[in-house]
Amino acid sequence: MPTDPQALARELMAAYANRRQIAVPPSAREGGLDVATAYAVDAELARMRRAAGHKTVGRKVGFANKAMWRVLKLETLVWSHMYDDTVQFVQGGEAALSAARMYSPKIEPEIVFKLKRPLGEGEAEPAAVLDAAEWLAVGFEIIDCVFPDWKFQPADFVASFGLHAALVVGEPRTVRAETIPELVDALPRFTLRLIRNGELVEEGSGKNSLRSPALCLAELAAGIARQPGAEPLGAGELVSSGTLTASHFIAAGETWRAEVEGIDLPGLDLQVSM
Repeated sequence: MPTDPQALARELMAAYANRRQIAVPPSAREGGLDVATAYAVDAELARMRRAAGHKTVGRKVGFANKAMWRVLKLETLVWSHMYDDTVQFVQGGEAALSAARMYSPKIEPEIVFKLKRPLGEGEAEPAAVLDAAEWLAVGFEIIDCVFPDWKFQPADFVASFGLHAALVVGEPRTVRAETIPELVDALPRFTLRLIRNGELVEEGSGKNSLRSPALCLAELAAGIARQPGAEPLGAGELVSSGTLTASHFIAAGETWRAEVEGIDLPGLDLQVSM
């Protein structure tokens, strides 16, 4: 039987709300789940959340790595919505986050953009993409998975909120016309150190997000434009542009820090509680 997007949206919503594992991912069930149907599930989740009084505030991406596309038979990255009650803005570079409602959370450091105008399929060059951005910042994307052992396919990712549990956004830097050439050069080259309780966990780079977070933003706009019925990227939206390191499990009592070098962006500290 074909997958019912409404029924699957209700199942996934309940699993995350109740911190309950889903033993068999939708893609592994009889009839399977393709990416196109998964986007219908994401649209239904957005409808349900809006009906409950929440707003969609942007998109997060997944599989911002072309090597993974070949393995997973993807033509582009995938994406899902973010919401007004899952995004937290930081003042002073320090934030606290409760993971009590999460099932199996991990952390990913990313570059977050806010758009000042719509971004369409034809704007592929980094300078044009950055011209559409109001600001950028370092952020921590917190992802959560209700499938056993974090095993899933891209369609499962899309249908399950893109694994999005929270986004913590650091202090932004405004994108000005005169700074765009510098940003075009810095975004593929800068380095980020992910630190837990004072010890280095991993070092990443802007190139890990489709060779540049700006190029990732362009690819997202193009992918959305090619997806039938998808809402285009609009002014005011936030975009979490793909992780710069591997994802790492988080636990109560830990302090995580992102330090950047090679780009004018403040670092970010996060204290995790339960």
